[in-house]
Amino acid sequence: MATLHERKNYREAIMKTLYETTEGNRLLGVTGAKLRDDLRMPEQDLAAACAYLAGEGLITVDWAQGNTPAMVTLTHQGIRRLEAEEAEEEERG
Repeated sequence: MATLHERKNYREAIMKTLYETTEGNRLLGVTGAKLRDDLRMPEQDLAAACAYLAGEGLITVDWAQGNTPAMVTLTHQGIRRLEAEEAEEEERG
């Protein structure tokens, strides 16, 4: 089982990967398999991170059998959060 620090990193990595892959378009999604492979994340940790982010309203998840994310998509709220973080980084940079 992942530590608290690892879980936070997994969630952040999922959000950033989704945003970069879809270019902030909430009509586009990424398969759970692609996220798992790209991030080299254990399947159970991917499922837990996706469930958390979905519960926060930042992503939507289409679940496959076995509690596996089939398709993951950013919500409008998720995109806004990432854009706000990006703007803060630009202001600091």
